[in-house]
Formats: sequence, C-alpha cells, structure tokens
Amino acid sequence: PRSTLFPYTTLFRSYNLQRCTELTARAAEYGADLVVLPEMTLTGFTMNTTLSAENQDQAPSLLAFSDLAKKYQVHLVAGMVMIVDDKAVNTLVAFSDDGIEQARYVKIHPFSFAGENRFFQPGNKLAKMQMPELKLGFSICYDLRFPELYSALAKDCDVLVNIANWPKRRIMHWRALLQARAIENQTYVIGVNRVGVDGNGLEYERSSIVVNANGEFIVPVFTEGELDIYEISRQGLLDFRRSFSARQDRLPDLYRALI
Repeated sequence: PRSTLFPYTTLFRSYNLQRCTELTARAAEYGADLVVLPEMTLTGFTMNTTLSAENQDQAPSLLAFSDLAKKYQVHLVAGMVMIVDDKAVNTLVAFSDDGIEQARYVKIHPFSFAGENRFFQPGNKLAKMQMPELKLGFSICYDLRFPELYSALAKDCDVLVNIANWPKRRIMHWRALLQARAIENQTYVIGVNRVGVDGNGLEYERSSIVVNANGEFIVPVFTEGELDIYEISRQGLLDFRRSFSARQDRLPDLYRALI
C-alpha cells in the first residue's frame, strides 16, 4: 500500500485492498506459497483508532484477507487494528492457504516515543504459524528493537517475520536489526515494510528484506513493481546450522536472572 490520506475512508481501504489483491494474484501466478503484507495493511500506520479499528468479531478486513488467502491458495500475513474488550490493538493475522486463520499476534511493544502506547493496548503472547515446510514466528515494527522476543520465537521457529511501517529516516536501523535478529538466532528473517508518504509527511522507501541465517540479504528470484518474491528452504537453514551452530550455547535461565 502506498500513501496514507486522512481521514481514512472506505474508498481508501478499497484502493489498498485492490492493490493487495493484484499483488497476491501475481505472487500466486508465480507460484508463491506465502504472501506477507505490511503493518496496518489497508490504512497505513495511524493512531486514529476511532477510524481505523474494527471489531474483532465483525472485521471486514479480516474477511477480506481470508478470502484472498483462499482464492489464491497462499498462506497470507497482514496487519490491521482491532477492538478487543473495548481497547484498540495493533494486530497481525496469519491465514493458511484455505483461508483459515492460524495465528493472531498483538504488538507487544507499542512505540511509546511517538505515543503509540496511549492508543494501543500491548500484547503479551507469542504467535506462530506452521506451514508445510517452515514454522513462522511473528512480530510488528518496533518489536524489532527487542531481541528477547525473537530469542523466544526462535526456539522452534525457522522464520521470524516482522511487518512494519518503518520510516526512511531510520531505515539504517531497520536493515541492521533485521540482519542482527537473523545472525543471533540463526533463522531466516523476513521484514516487510510499507512504501509511499503518509498523512504526516513521513516517507517510507522500498526496503522489504529477507535475510538468511548467516546474515546475508537474499536476492529476490522475481521482482515486479512493489512485488518481490524470494526462495527459502528449511533444508538450507539446517545445512547452515550444521556448518556453524551457536544456539546450543545459549543460557536463557542465566539471562533471565541477570535481566
């Protein structure tokens, strides 16, 4: 999704949903198994929860993403704002290729420097999804700055996924942190960021990235417009871990005591 306009209108959501549909269809045509869309996919990041939030039991965006996954037979990850117990939560939802919801993650670390914590209730649970070959663990944007979350996910996940609205002015941090999370956990890391300019004039550059367990940025096998397709495999991950492994030397009980 590109630029964010205020106020959020049905027309704007429809435009971004149509763009997501086009990208998902093209990815499926190429043979992709997984489609990952950015944080607050249809609205762009906003703290105007009055306009952006949807009831978790009757969320049009939830139904739309489920339909996308089922129609194009892809696993799909997307972001939205939900109302849970009268509180707004910044949410990631993951679907299997039959459109069934498999995971729902609430952002654990609202960005308090910008006041996000005043509008969004933080989550307190991990979320994961099992695909046929790979197991995915989820996070949202600012979570990327907190390595403990990724250490917990990496205990049984092959791929750590972060969906974001990460501005261009801090893009060096984005790349460095994604690479660090991959190296320290010896997992794949997928970071999907939005593009365009938001309603506050913040610019977001094309910067979605896939990093392998050795910290190397993987080159897309196919690129078209805003769509990049990457190829990863669990066998490649296991081969690297056999060639060099640090995971067995972690001391989580000690770290917990020290912290």
